[in-house]
Amino acid sequence: MTTQITKPDFTGQELFVGIDVSKNSWKVCILTQHIEHKTFTQPPKPEVLVGYLQRHFPGAHYHCAYEAGYCGFWIHDGLMALGVDCIVVNPADVPTIHKERTFKTDRIDARKLARALRNGELTPIYVPNRAALEDRSLVHTRYSLVRKQTRCKNQIKGLLSFYGIPLPQEPSTVNWSKRFIVWLEQLTMQSPNGTLALKALIQELKYLRQMIAESTKQIRTLANEPPYRSYTVFLITIPGISTLAAMILLTELITLSRFATLDKLSSFVGLVPGEYSSGEREITTGISQRRNPFLRGLIIECAWVAVRKDPALVLAFSKLCARMPKHQAIICIAHKLLNRIRFVLKNQTPYVPAVV
Repeated sequence: MTTQITKPDFTGQELFVGIDVSKNSWKVCILTQHIEHKTFTQPPKPEVLVGYLQRHFPGAHYHCAYEAGYCGFWIHDGLMALGVDCIVVNPADVPTIHKERTFKTDRIDARKLARALRNGELTPIYVPNRAALEDRSLVHTRYSLVRKQTRCKNQIKGLLSFYGIPLPQEPSTVNWSKRFIVWLEQLTMQSPNGTLALKALIQELKYLRQMIAESTKQIRTLANEPPYRSYTVFLITIPGISTLAAMILLTELITLSRFATLDKLSSFVGLVPGEYSSGEREITTGISQRRNPFLRGLIIECAWVAVRKDPALVLAFSKLCARMPKHQAIICIAHKLLNRIRFVLKNQTPYVPAVV
């Protein structure tokens, strides 16, 4: 008599997988509609997880979730390419009970993600395609280089101040012109060691200036290529928006269709007020701490330029300053500027300044 082995069939059933990712391994928790199947550790490879799911739950519909972080979106892309539904979530938006905050482990985090995914409590973030991410990386790298250049300049000035070496009182000093760099290179300290320390900082500064120039040139070239050209030509018609600012906007937003309303766009940028309410108490805490770290600073910086060039914003800023401090008024102007940016991108039309 032969024994027939029946292969399990999970067709039509839902499976929920929470993944706590790390560099060397993943902690994975698998839940069915009613029970927890297993929490285990596996190598950091999407194909290993998919292989396990297909062996143990053939025919099921798999749903995965993990938190956004250093690993980016390659896990999402890998799972989606293998036919597994996957979302990436903001770690701050994952529902967490007090016990999970007190006793935090990778296993607990994986279970928390799987549970919230099964309960429909997770809101996925937008996942850009690989090309858009690499364009964004170029803009981010330039931003990082500029910050390093500022730090290097401060180190040079600090070193000279420490030894009482005065800087020449010329405009070229403020702008760190080639003439000023040549003056720095001609300086010598009392010992070879001090001279070497100064020369090292100057060489670092020159290298950073070169890399910033190359990245800026590449960004400007990118602005003249699809899909950015059709948007950049309209964005730079807005007072305060340069080509570089337009590229930062476009690489961060990717697509305006992500934001159904101006309020949603303002929330993403970080120009909405925070609020703390309890009972009849309602406290407005100023602009929210949730923000895009690149866009909020950029929009506010552009707003300071716009209030000197756009007649409508000049008038609005004057009225706002009559009843609030300038640093608060500029936030309102930034919100108006963001509305202009949205209008231009949405309607594909140049901006025409006018007093309103």
